[in-house]
Amino acid sequence: MTDKSPKDYVLEPRGAFSTRQRTIVKLTLSALFGALTAAGTFISIPLPLSPVPIVLQNLFALLTGLVLGPLGGITGVGLYLLAGAIGVPVFAGASGGFVHFLGPTGGFLFGYLLMAMTAGFIVGTPQADRPCPLWRIIAATVAGILLQYIPGVIQLKLVINDTWPGAVAKGFLPFIIGDGIKGIVAVLIASRLRRPVADHLDG
Repeated sequence: MTDKSPKDYVLEPRGAFSTRQRTIVKLTLSALFGALTAAGTFISIPLPLSPVPIVLQNLFALLTGLVLGPLGGITGVGLYLLAGAIGVPVFAGASGGFVHFLGPTGGFLFGYLLMAMTAGFIVGTPQADRPCPLWRIIAATVAGILLQYIPGVIQLKLVINDTWPGAVAKGFLPFIIGDGIKGIVAVLIASRLRRPVADHLDG
């Protein structure tokens, strides 16, 4: 029989353990959405008059910000971009490498990060006791989609040495309808996923 007092037994505070659990869940969700963004590379449709293909990566990048919020959105898309930068074939056409950031589509890669960050800031981090209204999810979707084109069209113009109307015709007009459809899908999915994600983050 030992003669130890309760002070001799150091128990870990429950809150600290829960905080670590939430951190692991956040990182796991960010990695999962980063992987989903990478999976979008398997659908890439080239266009005859534009060096920018039709892809699904921007849908998943948008969802990353809408569902996880600003920090999760930046982390998830950042992991995707990092994987592509070191050579993992996750960019359009199942390609990879840092050179893609310098090419005609490089601005759109940065645009994915801007899109996820913007959408995430507008909707905020998911909270179980404070659901995000649908109008805010829609506003975040519209803002995120439009802002991705800013670095995309600018870099496209500079790389291919085109005029502004030409860059807009190649990097914006062919995609806006398709991205509008992706936006509707993103709103429907995000409005249903934010609550279960919040339950895991707050649990």
